[in-house]
Amino acid sequence: MGGFAGSHHGTVAQLEERGEARLICTCDPRAAEFGPQQEQWRFAQRGVKVFDDYRIMLEACHTELDAVVVPTPIQLHAEMHASAAAFGLPCYLEKPATLDHAELEGMIALDARLSKASLVGFNFVIEKPRLALKERLLAGEFGGMRGATLTAVWPRPTIYFQRNEWAGRLVVGDHVVIDSCLGNALAHFVYDLLFWAGRSSVYSCAQLAAVRAELYRAHAIEGADTFFVEADTSTGVTMRFALSHACSGPSSQSEEVICERATVRYVVGQHAEVRWTDGRVERIGLEPFDSLAENHLEYYRYLRGDSPRPAATLADSRPFVALNNLAYVSSGEISAIPPELISPERDEKEQKDYLNVRGLQAAQDQFILRGTWPSVAGWRREPGVVATLSDLPRFHDVVRGMAQR
Repeated sequence: MGGFAGSHHGTVAQLEERGEARLICTCDPRAAEFGPQQEQWRFAQRGVKVFDDYRIMLEACHTELDAVVVPTPIQLHAEMHASAAAFGLPCYLEKPATLDHAELEGMIALDARLSKASLVGFNFVIEKPRLALKERLLAGEFGGMRGATLTAVWPRPTIYFQRNEWAGRLVVGDHVVIDSCLGNALAHFVYDLLFWAGRSSVYSCAQLAAVRAELYRAHAIEGADTFFVEADTSTGVTMRFALSHACSGPSSQSEEVICERATVRYVVGQHAEVRWTDGRVERIGLEPFDSLAENHLEYYRYLRGDSPRPAATLADSRPFVALNNLAYVSSGEISAIPPELISPERDEKEQKDYLNVRGLQAAQDQFILRGTWPSVAGWRREPGVVATLSDLPRFHDVVRGMAQR
């Protein structure tokens, strides 16, 4: 019931009022601590059964269920998905479903036995303007795709990495987690870029051929808070990702798709535009979009048989998980950003402390526009190496080695 699960509860309560769904049961190992929330969500009036163990819940209630929502810590997703699958139930898995390629394959195999597929909640691929632009890309209106980029700065205060046992961690117990902006906070937009480069169908994602990466940290964490990643697809498109939590001020993100005749720029929650090489500019308004509610509704349509497939399946997640895994393999280490570039910043309004990296925007711009790595500017000694899908078996050893260092 805590964390982002609370957002799902609020959304489902609203959709239940509209007759779209009914919440049968829920669980939390500390359910008694959420008394006020249970009152706010009107569990008693709605007849919602509350458990403190999800396995007992599934045993008691599975015959009444069509699907299970799993908005829990990343390292719990696979075991919870397996427990639901044992009762023939698909899941709405909060992103990322997992960041371990081997674990993902196990989840895909289990899901294949179900009559309905599970959904991974990458929120923005179902936006109607995005789907319309993808149709135009596939039709060749903009010419061949030459590249795609994602630039994003999402400031996170130091306490963000202290909010639970897995935040900013590489490994928790025996479980590889690699929580980061690439794999978690900015995962929606990373998936968006893979979606743009998918060529086989509207909902398809790019297939990766090679990945190069440099991973950095400014915060005192086990993992990385700043990523520079370049990926080549099997169709010859080069994608670049420049992402960071080591910043302050407003959040921003921008997706760009560079084609022969036009560049498509998409800023979630703001606007989209098509800049043609002949000078025309086509601006596309984005209507207000409740991503969580719309993803629930879209999944319900699929479960009812009104839609042919979920927007993002576990199998669709393969390129996303491979990108994350190969970024670590390619980088080989997480380098500390030079301390002379880091300055603390106190947000008095929020009463929170941030770290700012001087020159971060310039470094992101140089990388996105020219492919210039921060290592050229002395951020680390050696650049990352090229990693391919054949290197995935090295992933666990590389990450565990990073964690030990």
